[in-house]
Amino acid sequence: MTKQSADAAVTKQSADAAVTKQPNEADTWSRDLGELHDSVAARLRDADQRYTGGRRRLVETLARAARPVRLPDIESMVPDLARSTAYRNLEALERCGIVQRLETGGERAYFELAESLLGHHHHLICVSCGAISDIELDSETEIRIDHALAAAARESGFMPLRHNLDLYGRCGDCEAER
Repeated sequence: MTKQSADAAVTKQSADAAVTKQPNEADTWSRDLGELHDSVAARLRDADQRYTGGRRRLVETLARAARPVRLPDIESMVPDLARSTAYRNLEALERCGIVQRLETGGERAYFELAESLLGHHHHLICVSCGAISDIELDSETEIRIDHALAAAARESGFMPLRHNLDLYGRCGDCEAER
């Protein structure tokens, strides 16, 4: 088998191993909201920050969204929360490791709960419309990726702490429009 055909086989296996997470109200949050709020409150306390009502609503909104969302999405989900308040609180939650900002280029910034709260996952990012989908890989594929990245890092004298994988391309809707 040539290196090129071996790489294609691994790519096919990796694609087959990916599971796209679809928003599902019953599966939106793997733990109950009380446990989530307790964890967030503890992190904020450790950072000498308060868990205000606005921050609590943002955390719940991100948990229920089941996908990365933009500020306009948050505004439509929590219409009585002022944009400036939402943005200021998102920045504070990001500094405390509760929220993760995803940049897709241009003016598109998405927000989601931090991986330490959601669990390890990756993203499919559409370069046309900016949509982001979460994907999870099976543990065998994740281990192979970790080993490959660790080997590449070792060759460069680099000590990896974690990885994230964002795959850029076109979503089904944008690809169908081409």
